[in-house]
Amino acid sequence: MTLDELITEFDRGLRSMTGVSRMTRPMPRSAAEAAAELTQAERAHAAGLMRVNHVGEVCAQALYQSQKLATRSPGLKEAFGQAAREEEDHLAWTAQRLRALDSRPSLLNPLWYAGALAIGFAAGRFGDKASLGFMAETERQVEHHLDGHLETLPPADLESRAVVEQMRADEIAHAKAAADAGGADLPLPVRSLMRAASKVMTRTAYYI
Repeated sequence: MTLDELITEFDRGLRSMTGVSRMTRPMPRSAAEAAAELTQAERAHAAGLMRVNHVGEVCAQALYQSQKLATRSPGLKEAFGQAAREEEDHLAWTAQRLRALDSRPSLLNPLWYAGALAIGFAAGRFGDKASLGFMAETERQVEHHLDGHLETLPPADLESRAVVEQMRADEIAHAKAAADAGGADLPLPVRSLMRAASKVMTRTAYYI
């Protein structure tokens, strides 16, 4: 990797952790004309869910960056880079939604980022098939996680719902692309460990 590429990746990581993200697509909007006013409890719950989603996107940036660094395939480097750019839209959308809900990102974002960077690089060192399989399984678990958010978001919070629905569609596409590219199915113990780690992260990020 060239010096310019390292600087670019460092800049992306810094922006991910500090919340200075650029979107290439506009913020998803609800088709409804207007959303009802949220109660204080509804705003707090929606903010907690969006904070969890924002953490997920911080981790996604780290995962794709590390897998991009680990592979020697130019095609996979481009695929991971494209996925990271689309996930950066999610990062910007969730940050914007948090501001609208008068809330903030997780205070532990640097920790989440560092952990995901290490995990992604480790997955990449097992080879491209394992790396793609890890990507596919991660996106499937995120899809399941977003399904739960769509069930529990306040019905009146149409703005957050529109963001989550578009994120879900993108994650499904990323999982399919990784599987189609030759991603290997991960062993059950690995999938279970990923789910357990995700639960710890989501429960913590909801509050902190």
